Amino acid sequence: MSVPVLSIVGRSNSGKTTLLVKLIGELTAQGLRIASIKHSHHQPDMDTPGKDSWRHKQAGAFASLLAGPEQLLMVADVQKPLTPQQLADAYFADADLVLVEGYAGMAGAKIEVVRGERSHALRNAEDAGLIAVVTDVLDLDTGKPKLDLNDIGPVASFILAWLASIRHSRLLPPRHSRDQVNCEAREYPLGEGGNS
Repeated sequence: MSVPVLSIVGRSNSGKTTLLVKLIGELTAQGLRIASIKHSHHQPDMDTPGKDSWRHKQAGAFASLLAGPEQLLMVADVQKPLTPQQLADAYFADADLVLVEGYAGMAGAKIEVVRGERSHALRNAEDAGLIAVVTDVLDLDTGKPKLDLNDIGPVASFILAWLASIRHSRLLPPRHSRDQVNCEAREYPLGEGGNS
């Protein structure tokens, strides 16, 4: 059974990270187990040179896991880039939802962030996976539900409704009893006089 995955996409400095952090807080406050994946186009330093786990990898281990009493960190080699869904299914099987920052070019459900200070155009307008746009641009024509960038409540409610709809369409039972959240479908106004 696949874990639901939702990517937050947009241009650089559009507010993806800020939105993702707010969503994690809002959705976990409503009882969901949220995991996150951050995509990088560059290979970041994943371990600290000289530390034991780094030395294990340098010696030839394909993976090294640093486990503490409350957290763990794994560094592993990959043979090819993995999709967000592959990562979610492999590492976050107990999550209610995996929120992803980036992976704009990959298939899957996406919400695009458009901040007027940065752009007035969608990056993923033709993407079949685009389910909504979160923006502060009142006159942006999206053809998709448009949610206010400055009001996290309706964005979280939209995601809960989407999550309920995909669970229903996949005939999946709720992962946890906390999935019994009010997720009614409705219009989400954007500022004064805005529309979906």
